[in-house]
Parts: sequence; C-alpha cells; structure tokens
Amino acid sequence: MSFMERLRAGWLLAGFILSALLLIPVQGVALKFGWPLARTLPNRYHRFLCKLIGIRITRRGEPYAGGACLIAANHTSWLDIPVLASLEPCSFVAKSEVNGWPFFGTLARLQQTVFVERERRTKTAASRNEIHARIAGGDRLVLFPEGTSSDGNHVLPFKSALMSVAQLAIVSGEEDREDDLVVQPLSVAYVGLHGMPMGRLFRPFFAWYGDMELFPHLWEAFSLGPIDVVVEYHKPVTIREIGNRKALAAYCENRCREGVIRALAGYGPTPATIEPSRPLADVPARRAAAH
Repeated sequence: MSFMERLRAGWLLAGFILSALLLIPVQGVALKFGWPLARTLPNRYHRFLCKLIGIRITRRGEPYAGGACLIAANHTSWLDIPVLASLEPCSFVAKSEVNGWPFFGTLARLQQTVFVERERRTKTAASRNEIHARIAGGDRLVLFPEGTSSDGNHVLPFKSALMSVAQLAIVSGEEDREDDLVVQPLSVAYVGLHGMPMGRLFRPFFAWYGDMELFPHLWEAFSLGPIDVVVEYHKPVTIREIGNRKALAAYCENRCREGVIRALAGYGPTPATIEPSRPLADVPARRAAAH
C-alpha cells in the first residue's frame, strides 16, 4: 500500500468515525423525544458518508410509494448499509450478534435496526411480529434474506422464514381497511473502481464475507478509491400474488440475481445517476499484480 493510499484510508476512516461520534448524541436525543429528525438524520448522514468515501450510486427503477413495504435485498458488504440508507429513510433487519458489536452496534441501534436470532427457529414468530409492527407503523425495513453476505459475484439462496411477515395484513385508513403487505426485491451490485469495471480481482476488497475482520477490511476498502454501485428496484409483489412465503423468497431471489447479473455485465436501461463521485488517480498497477 502506497503512502497516498494509506493517507486516503486514514483520512476517510477519521472522517467516518468523527462524524459518527458527533451525530450519535443528536440521534439519541431525537429518538428519545420522538422527533421527526430521528427518521431523516440517518438518511442525510449516509448521503454524506457516500460522498466522503466516493461512492457513486446508479439507481434503476423506483421504490414502492404506495404504502407499507418490506424490501428484500441481496447482501454483499457493510457498504450496503450506507448505500441503501442514502437513497431513502429506512431501517434494517440484522442478526442479533450485530447488537453487541462495539461502535457499529450503537450505530445500528440508533438507526432503529430490528435484531433477529436467525439460528433459533423458536424466535422466528416474535421477529416476524416485530418486523410487521414496524412496517405497519410506517417504517421501511430492509431484509437480507440470504442470512449472510456474499462475495459480490453471486446471489446466495434466499431463506423464507422471515418472509412469512408478508402473510400478515396491514391495517390502514380510518375504516381499518386491511391491505396486503408489499414486498419489493432490490439488487445491489458493486461494478466499478475509479470509473473502470471492477471485475473479480477487486470486488473482494469491497465485499465483506466469510471470516473477514471488519476493521482491516474497512481500511483496505477506504484505501482503494471511489467505487460505482448499481441499485435496482424490482417489481413489488404481495404474497397473495405469489402464493406462499417460499415462492415469495424464490421470486425475490430470482429478481435480485437477474439485477446483479445485469449490472455486472453492464446491461440495463440508461439509469439516473445519484451522488457522482469526484475523479481520483487510477489504482496502482502493482496492487493488481500483488493480488
């Protein structure tokens, strides 16, 4: 790693930590008193964070705007959180272990993350009910049905357990009308580095999976430079249209897989680009040779 790469990584890491520390008490107070700021501040912060890191997000499709919605997305990296949260105010469904992580657990709680115990099936009904209550209350929740992150080149099978939340209706309106809960698949693909196709060589520097340590991975990603991400919103559906939770999980998995394949191959309609990154120098050729 060159001096400039270390300097960049140090600068970005310091900016990330200091900005988070400044906003943690503000978000804590907003949550305590129920201020609307508690919903919008994380969105603004993640937009800032994407600019700081140099993430250029290309959005395809439109988020569902007709009411309550669960978003089912593939999961590649810790970067998925700022990327998706920068596009719209939302919260996430995460494994219970995240709640105990130093620093990142605090950030997750302040963004009103729903923590679930994926390994204990006896807890599935309670988790499902909590997710349903949050969505019925007007929150947009992002679920990663793979249950873990992938290498960014593939979409793993979607688990259907928490998809059962779509079987519960949403009561809305003054007449207590019951509406089907809408589920929208959303695909995320990391496609470019310094404006060039990322390829399999560099994607593991941004995909966080397996037994990778978080802070060393974060340092490496910060050192490399601006990246391009394609986020695609797919057709929203209800479980009534699909049939059952397993069919719903399969539908979301297939749409996300198609979106990732399309993005990695460079296919798709002309997108609307959000948050353009500033150009920086090319990645040194020696790094490619080293890996």
